[in-house]
Amino acid sequence: MRAWGVTYDTGFTNCGTTTHEPFDAGVVAAEMRIIRDDLHADAVRITGGVADRLEVAARAAAAAGLEVWYCPFTNDLTTDELLEFLADAARRAERIRAAGADVRFLTGSEISLMTIGLMPGATLTERAAAYADPARLRALLPAVQRDTNALLAAAAAEGRKHFNGPVGYASLPMEAVDWAPFDIIATDAGYRDATNAGALPASLAALTAHGKPVAITEFGCAAFTGAADLGSRSDIVAYDPHTARPVALTAQVTRDEAEQARYLRELLDVFDAGGVDTAFVQTFAARHLPAGDDPARDFDRAAFGIVAVGRTGTAYPGMPWTPKAAFHALAEYGRARKEAATSS
Repeated sequence: MRAWGVTYDTGFTNCGTTTHEPFDAGVVAAEMRIIRDDLHADAVRITGGVADRLEVAARAAAAAGLEVWYCPFTNDLTTDELLEFLADAARRAERIRAAGADVRFLTGSEISLMTIGLMPGATLTERAAAYADPARLRALLPAVQRDTNALLAAAAAEGRKHFNGPVGYASLPMEAVDWAPFDIIATDAGYRDATNAGALPASLAALTAHGKPVAITEFGCAAFTGAADLGSRSDIVAYDPHTARPVALTAQVTRDEAEQARYLRELLDVFDAGGVDTAFVQTFAARHLPAGDDPARDFDRAAFGIVAVGRTGTAYPGMPWTPKAAFHALAEYGRARKEAATSS
């Protein structure tokens, strides 16, 4: 692979709150330096639905020397509101790029599910219910794909008005994206599980066959025994529908940080062999899923973060988290890549 990195969530918005609270610009800047200097990552995917936070984090990433993937991840916007948000984001990303940073702009993430008007439902919960119903989804798909691609064409055109670097989009497979307007093919569906492991190489080959750089914008699993076989479904958390806060784990599981670390390392090698340009681990920190002493409320077991939020240690004084096994495995991977590049 040309580059690898992690996703950095600046705050996914839902029910009047975000998944990154509190948002502290000083902590963000320190974490970007850690991603660059300790993980030895090449790039960071900056996500979230608050415009100012995206820019703050992207500027911090650029200052740390990271390749910046500026990637709005909005929720509950109308299609018009989304286009307005993306135009503003593209202008902000261009200012950072014009100042000398290496920036790529993605015109949103999973917009068919997150945007009002493409799937049935005024809330994410309602739209997710339609997405999770196979029979209903099959009936909806032709219209969803048509309308999503029309919106993506408009988003790509709007992005290019304001941003002069490479443009892509973080997609879902069911969207059947027409990649003609984009420079980068990207998917949030990089998760391997027991049901798709055998088909993953062919899926990667189908993406690379377009002849454009391919980015895996999300892949990961939680830190419990059996999570690797579940992949994206290892987020075993029940949320309060009114507050979007975690209330319980939906299964009793045993913490297993080593399984999460093995999964990430194995997939990095799979993506490398499959001709992927860039891959992003999901995620640096899941701040809405803190660790806890009570196993029933140790939400970090179901978090995809490579650091455990809510636990502190001596490795990073002042940070509201402590590294998990995956952090150390990825740091070793990044260090080995840097050493190999230096010696070649």
